[in-house]
Amino acid sequence: MQHAIPVDQLYEKVGSQIEDMASAVEACVHCGFCLPTCPTYQVLGEEMDSPRGRILLMKSVLEDQLSVHEAMPYIDRCLGCLACVTACPSGVQYGSLMSPFLAYAQDKTEYSVMESAQRLLVRETLPYPNRFRSAAALGRMAQPLRKALPGELQSLLEMLPDALPEEQPLPVIVPPEGRRRARVALLAGCVQQVIAPEINWATIRVLAKNGVEVVIPGSQTCCGAILTHVGDTDGTRRLARQNLAVMPDDVDVIVTNAAGCGSGMKEYGSLFHGLDEERKSREFASKVMDVSEFLVQLGMIAPPPLPISMQAAYHDACHLAHAQGVVDAPRTLLRAIPNLTLCDIEDWETCCGSAGTYNLEQPEIAAELGRRKVKNIQKSGGEVVVTGNIGCMVQIKKHLPANEDRPMSVYHTMQVLDIAYQI
Repeated sequence: MQHAIPVDQLYEKVGSQIEDMASAVEACVHCGFCLPTCPTYQVLGEEMDSPRGRILLMKSVLEDQLSVHEAMPYIDRCLGCLACVTACPSGVQYGSLMSPFLAYAQDKTEYSVMESAQRLLVRETLPYPNRFRSAAALGRMAQPLRKALPGELQSLLEMLPDALPEEQPLPVIVPPEGRRRARVALLAGCVQQVIAPEINWATIRVLAKNGVEVVIPGSQTCCGAILTHVGDTDGTRRLARQNLAVMPDDVDVIVTNAAGCGSGMKEYGSLFHGLDEERKSREFASKVMDVSEFLVQLGMIAPPPLPISMQAAYHDACHLAHAQGVVDAPRTLLRAIPNLTLCDIEDWETCCGSAGTYNLEQPEIAAELGRRKVKNIQKSGGEVVVTGNIGCMVQIKKHLPANEDRPMSVYHTMQVLDIAYQI
């Protein structure tokens, strides 16, 4: 096939991922099915702020018909939520184009001093729990001065919780309860370990209750998805290599309980395409599975009934529903809890505005999307919100009204199951 983008000429420009990028460009027929599902198109109404518009922009840059400087304002506003992939009738793999393009464009994009400082802070703190814990503690101290700081730093401070929970180190191995049915490795994550360590503990208890032995390698690191969001492919590969080296081979599955992490690790094969680690990374990626999907395949042991009935609104994290195609599994698990009723959220396909580091880099658009999501959650009739991604939890909590008589609580799917099992 003759590619519209000259692959041979562009190989040195964007590396071994150019074939996937060219295929994504060619598959787009500009039909427009992606427009109503694109969050930025919904908010801004501009063609260039839609998936098909961005595909045209990226193609024009790669063919030297447009400068990176002209295209990047629109590219940077993309959440990377991949709702367009779910909606696309032509099967355009938008992510295969977006991620390598961001990496290509970073060295050619001029950011302000504050924007550069913010991006550096994200790269050097968020993927490293100890650094992030220290930075978050300093950030809490700076909260009284928040309004006097530049907007880029204000958005960072606004996402911090009111108080950081105590550090809760994880064991290396957790035995199953009763007969062992499976053995898995758990990705502990980075930001989640600091601001919501109880999610990992709930996950471990639920897995153990279901006869699963859980291995948590202490030398594992961030999956790298955070660095992918800011176009740092070299940094992503560095972190991925560490995980490839330390995750055990003698496990049935590598489970994740954060949608963004699972999506990022499933892309390890593409990340190392054409490199020495490609075979190992593809084998690794084939074992990655969200914990909800794993429990459904395993056959979850039914929990006891909740003491009182509960209405729960389930929010689909984009990188679980759109990137991984996991929609039914979390709902199946939650519906298995007696006395719990799921409520549908209107416009469930649309991102809440978290999107990795998006609510730090594009706070105004993220805030509008957060408000819209919370409005739909409140309309659902749910008494609590349940989701499968720490970023979504932070974003939704931020935009839920705090002055109500009964503020709505936000839970991870594994936390709800854990509560049910302990009754």
